[in-house]
Amino acid sequence: MAKHLDLEEQEQLDQIKHFWAQYGNLITWVLIAVFGSMAAWNGWNYWERSQAAKASALYEEIERAALASDADKIQRAYGEMTDRFAGTTFAAQGALLAGKTLYESGKVDGARAALTWVSEKASDESLRAIARLRLAALDVESKAFDQALKTLETPMPKSFEPLAADRRGDVFLAQGKTEEAKAQYQAAWRALGAQTEYRQLVEVKLASLGVDASTLGGAAEVTR
Repeated sequence: MAKHLDLEEQEQLDQIKHFWAQYGNLITWVLIAVFGSMAAWNGWNYWERSQAAKASALYEEIERAALASDADKIQRAYGEMTDRFAGTTFAAQGALLAGKTLYESGKVDGARAALTWVSEKASDESLRAIARLRLAALDVESKAFDQALKTLETPMPKSFEPLAADRRGDVFLAQGKTEEAKAQYQAAWRALGAQTEYRQLVEVKLASLGVDASTLGGAAEVTR
């Protein structure tokens, strides 16, 4: 019986050896790939957390500089953030804050540069849309009306379309194109929710052009 078991075990061992000789390399490489992927994934998560933490610290630095109205420090911090942590949401948010503060400090070119970076490089499409709306406002202020309209041509998330229509209304109004401005403001008013506070501002703009918003119909597609 013992001999029989020894032979059976020997046969199983031979089968295992044969199997490993045939498939051993493949199994080894599969295991290496699996464990390598796990290690890479863990390493990537650690790297992302590290990047986010460092970007967060720089964002806080921008916030402090904004409160102190320190334009030079803002430009340095946001420049470092966009150079080193361009892929993080903090970079886009920091650049938006930098753009706002630089504009308020009279550094319009710096504000435009920060907003342009967000509009082109931010990974979040909502942040890109906000940057384009602000850039269009700067264009209106500098009377670059064609550039403002071009900036607003870029597709935006649906929730931002009413705001883009409102901004186009501002462009047309600044150009003296009253009817075009009315059409854009009306489209914005219809697309905005009844409970949206911004709708009241659009209503004021319409009233200044002799349009009673209460006479307007319901929701309509926002035209470009």
